[in-house]
Amino acid sequence: MANEVAIIGAGIAGLILALSLHTQGIPCAIYETRPEPQNIGGAVMLSPNSLRLFDGMGVYNDLKRHGFSFDTLYFRDLAGDLKETYPFGSVEKYGYSGLRVYRFQLIDLPLEKINANKIPIYFNHKFSHVVSESTDTVTWKFIDGTEKTSSLLIGADGIHSRVRKYMYPDLSPKFTGLAGITAAVPTANLKLPSPGYAMPVTIMSPTHGAFVIAPQKPDGSEVLIGEQKRMPELSREGWDQLYADKEAAVAFLREGSEVFGDIAVSATSDIPHAHINIWPFYIIPKLDSWSSTHRRVLLVGDSAHAIPPSSGQGISQAVEDVVMLAMLLGRRRSEKKDLGWWQEVRQARLQDILLLNARVDKRRLPKIMGLDEEDDAEKGFDLDWLYGLDVVSVVEEYVRSS
Repeated sequence: MANEVAIIGAGIAGLILALSLHTQGIPCAIYETRPEPQNIGGAVMLSPNSLRLFDGMGVYNDLKRHGFSFDTLYFRDLAGDLKETYPFGSVEKYGYSGLRVYRFQLIDLPLEKINANKIPIYFNHKFSHVVSESTDTVTWKFIDGTEKTSSLLIGADGIHSRVRKYMYPDLSPKFTGLAGITAAVPTANLKLPSPGYAMPVTIMSPTHGAFVIAPQKPDGSEVLIGEQKRMPELSREGWDQLYADKEAAVAFLREGSEVFGDIAVSATSDIPHAHINIWPFYIIPKLDSWSSTHRRVLLVGDSAHAIPPSSGQGISQAVEDVVMLAMLLGRRRSEKKDLGWWQEVRQARLQDILLLNARVDKRRLPKIMGLDEEDDAEKGFDLDWLYGLDVVSVVEEYVRSS
């Protein structure tokens, strides 16, 4: 079907894009490499800027029912003293608290709406390459040799995007030198310093980095525990081997846990292997264009910009990407102008978030003598610019004024 939009990737960005296009009356279909919906990864954090959009598409209430709501992340020193707070939501200020919800629920709930709206989704369809592109259509192939043609092909296929190879054949994601190792343990295992101890919390050490504890599940009966680590880049096979070595991950989380006190020692005393994750932090160098020469191929989410998880904005920014894009495509105006504006606005916002990530990372990693001298803790975190932005209103204002 040449006049439909083809979405490569049935992750969160691809599913939300499909729902957003459907809302705009634009036919679309999703093609996914895997044989079934993704069920990988642990819980993720969603902030008001994306929860506002989930609410608009009718999935927020279900997400909230499955998640853990919170407003603040706390930074404490080894003595237990509160050094800083990081706002993550506020019903009073932004209309929504922050939310921790399992990644599979962010797949399953939109997928229910995809199926209810009869939006086609095809599993076991691995994208191979673009065959040709004109001013009106794009033709591509799957690995099995099947050929398809659509009016638009949108890559929502993640950081190692195959769609992106069409536009940037020599580009590879850049490793930041950091990896996160996390696990999930029962909250009952924790030996809390005091009754009512506030979480999520980052316990900071100048020599051992930081130990993160974040409640999840609606009743907070489970916590994520995690640390970040500076390390050299590994090959794909090397990362796979590291991911498979659960005992090494447990050893890393336990190493030096006594520095962070009884709460960390108790948290790491019995770590189930089933919920251990290792996340190497990669980024995509800033791309000159998120659209191809004839604007028949577009990139969204991690395909266009991979954001390390330090500030908890990866998913939220992908959702902003696709909601704004669908609204612009629904106006059926000058694609060149609209896509240029969309990319410019998105990249400016993402640059601000990368700077925010760097500030958070400074609090979670061991100090390097001579490099980490500056302390910006006194600046605090004013994130109204991040959580208060309503991208729907931004697009509507752009359309009115242009």
